[in-house]
Amino acid sequence: MSWVTGADGSPYGVTNLPYGVFRRGGQEPRIGVRIGDFVLDLAGAEAADLVLAAGALGRPTLNDFMALGRPQWTAVRQRVTELLTDSAHRSAVEPLLVPLREVELLLPFDVADYVDFYSSEHHAGNVGQIFRPGQPALLPNWKHVPIGYHGRAGTVVVSGTPVVRPCGQRATPQGPTTGASVRLDIEAEVGFVVGVPSQLGSRVSVADFADHVFGVVLVNDWSARDIQAWEYQPLGPFLGKSFATSVSAWVTPLDALADAFVPAPDQDPPVQPYLHDTPHVGLDLTLAVEWNGERVSEPPFATMYWTPAQQLAHLTVNGASLRTGDLYASGTVSGPERSQVGSFLELTWGGAEAVKFAGGETRTFLEDGDTVTITATAPGPDGTTIALGEVTGTILPAR
Repeated sequence: MSWVTGADGSPYGVTNLPYGVFRRGGQEPRIGVRIGDFVLDLAGAEAADLVLAAGALGRPTLNDFMALGRPQWTAVRQRVTELLTDSAHRSAVEPLLVPLREVELLLPFDVADYVDFYSSEHHAGNVGQIFRPGQPALLPNWKHVPIGYHGRAGTVVVSGTPVVRPCGQRATPQGPTTGASVRLDIEAEVGFVVGVPSQLGSRVSVADFADHVFGVVLVNDWSARDIQAWEYQPLGPFLGKSFATSVSAWVTPLDALADAFVPAPDQDPPVQPYLHDTPHVGLDLTLAVEWNGERVSEPPFATMYWTPAQQLAHLTVNGASLRTGDLYASGTVSGPERSQVGSFLELTWGGAEAVKFAGGETRTFLEDGDTVTITATAPGPDGTTIALGEVTGTILPAR
């Protein structure tokens, strides 16, 4: 139980406590943790010796704190929980609570690198049927190796940042042309933020996942399907993806998701030894996608074929090093039903079946002015529900 007004019963109660970076008025960016509809100013708390983190909470991003490692992450979380539940601390802590409505939320960490995977069998199967009709839905390597691509860290933006419609080359019946994308899409994903780095030339084991990964964010990997379709062979996604990737402003620590780990789907054929994770677990997250305020899909993350630990092991198996602030995303989260898909490519089956809104409008792909919001919940301890920070964006016309 928390003494903070409105925290008990909130999906942002003391069982959650996600981290973010905020600015109030003309102040410099400050690290905070969300409790109910307030932000606890952790920079102020550390300055007042209420929390100890070697000065890392006084920085303008989470990177220095994330680099401290799991023992420090756990100690700070325990201390913050104590401050927000023991009324003996109320007089010292209450002045450090800032109403959420009064702050601007910023990108919570400096993104060092960005990698995106392709880990949903349902999504990969749907895309295979749409792009390669009459051929096997999955390519021969898909169940042997977690497929991914290297994205652009510099175009990762915080939730709420408008997204400008990208331009590029696309195919037409008359031949290639250059112009604004006309098949602009979303990808509802879950991202994992690396705190502790690794050495170049060394591998990170699946067993070391929790020692390196600080927390989880929601991701919208915006996708220009027409640009992507023209460019992706033979080297994969490039300009159809790199124009913008949105992430939530709150990073949910792994400790908050301890009750959300569930058995992952069986893998057949057996995976390579470096991908063998015991226990073989994923996360029981339920995503929701809203298109102009109407819920159109609820993708289930628990159905993902490749687990977050396997993704981490794979992206380092060649000796590539991790850096503090690395972000790797799951790839589009899709379940077996049309109402559970994480992209509009699947929802409209390649644009062939328009979505009808309550007001009478129809859509196949995103139009200028459209807004997409992705939210997610997870089970918490003692029957509580935890919310991940939402990720939202509005499409602006091409420039």
